[in-house]
Amino acid sequence: MALAIFDLDETLIHGDCSSLWSEQMVRLGWVDGESFMQRDKELMDAYGRGHLAMEDYMAFSLEPLIGRTPEEIEHLVGPWVEDFIEPIIFSDATKTIAAHRKAGDRILVISASGIHLVKPIAERLGIDEVLAIELEVAHGAYSGKTVGTLTYREGKITRLLEWLDAEEENLEGASFYSDSRNDLPLLLKVDFPHVVNPDPVLLEHAEKARWPIHLWK
Repeated sequence: MALAIFDLDETLIHGDCSSLWSEQMVRLGWVDGESFMQRDKELMDAYGRGHLAMEDYMAFSLEPLIGRTPEEIEHLVGPWVEDFIEPIIFSDATKTIAAHRKAGDRILVISASGIHLVKPIAERLGIDEVLAIELEVAHGAYSGKTVGTLTYREGKITRLLEWLDAEEENLEGASFYSDSRNDLPLLLKVDFPHVVNPDPVLLEHAEKARWPIHLWK
């Protein structure tokens, strides 16, 4: 049994769940729509160029959650996943997950989005094991802060190695699927890197390294 590791945004789904949740917070009336989405776009553009400080994005995107309980957010995220995320899950992604499951592989999602979004999305895909950005809860409510190492760029490796140690697992024969240049550090760590609908920088690297390139729909 080997590990099959998947990025989430733009890999398993055709979109970024954090930005889509920002749109949902606008619909909920928690933020000023125009200014909030403009700032979201600026930060996500920086992510696409590989220049984002993830701490900046998390501080911005978690501010509307301050004082809200995990139970309240969970109650709202469930229907949002059904209405807005399920329609954009790549069918090729579900087929690939099924193939790994049939092969007996252990499936893990590792994402640079918040655990409050990643976990319920992964569950809809039948995946129970997730590494994502952890949110601090203080006095029963979200504080707007994160906890521990952020699962972003090299931070994905740090968190994965901690998980491997805790689970008595290893990366022998592991696969990792991602769309983003930001995941090159982890793609270089696994035996079987796969790029999915890659950005230009990742595409160039994959072509030179002769990695499999998937155009999922």
